[in-house]
Amino acid sequence: MTAEGEDRSYGRLTAPCVSSELSEQSILCLPVGSLEQHGPHLPLNTDAVIAERFAARLATHVADRYDLWVVPPVPYGLSPEHVWASGTITLNIALYTSLIETLVGEYVRSTPAQAILIVNGHGGNKGVLEALVHQLQRTHDVATCVVNPGSLAASQLQAADEFPEVHAGIRETSLMLALAPDHVRLDLLPNGSIPDLGQREEIQRLVFGRGVTWPWSSGSPAISAHGVIGGDPRHATAEHGQTLVTAALHACTDILDRLVRPTPHEPTDVRRANESHS
Repeated sequence: MTAEGEDRSYGRLTAPCVSSELSEQSILCLPVGSLEQHGPHLPLNTDAVIAERFAARLATHVADRYDLWVVPPVPYGLSPEHVWASGTITLNIALYTSLIETLVGEYVRSTPAQAILIVNGHGGNKGVLEALVHQLQRTHDVATCVVNPGSLAASQLQAADEFPEVHAGIRETSLMLALAPDHVRLDLLPNGSIPDLGQREEIQRLVFGRGVTWPWSSGSPAISAHGVIGGDPRHATAEHGQTLVTAALHACTDILDRLVRPTPHEPTDVRRANESHS
């Protein structure tokens, strides 16, 4: 028995299968994450896990419409806001952009696919990726965009009075409970109230304010408690996480329609039969 979406794993293909299984209508899905502190209850690779498992679900969700293949994830990202904590590994901007551009260029060179969807699980990668997609399109003549599953879902479901969800709070913990429940350790959370409601204004100013950009840290008690910036993770549920995942999946279907022209996906054996008779 294989895991969900595993039959759409690029890494499981043999070299000859890349030519026979993929076509110009195929879409490569590149999950990107980070390796950083996620409070006492979530693993360092949370963002990569969310990105990869969401990508696998997306490949299954659109299988009758798109030929989407999930390539191996990039487990490292831009995490300077978390370097105060043990275990956090961050790349610098030049190395990160070079890595993503090199990978995209290699996939374009070595496959017939002409579209790449980047699934980003880490908020700290967003700014650089927003700029980089322009360069990727110009340099490699590839249709590309970046989707952020957590943000996609929140834009449709977040209540106006909800405490700001930035990192390792209710939203991210719920996503992990839905996608990788065996990775979540709520029993490791300390006693005490999370969040401090007095942090709301400072979170809005430092993290969400658009008029000015500040270097902020998830270790600052002005915005964080135990590395968590958001609602109390003990209130997270797998049901809420699944609602978030479902909302993001539906949003991604529309996004893929904009990225490439939708064509009914034929099973490989049918495509081969048609090609042999043409």
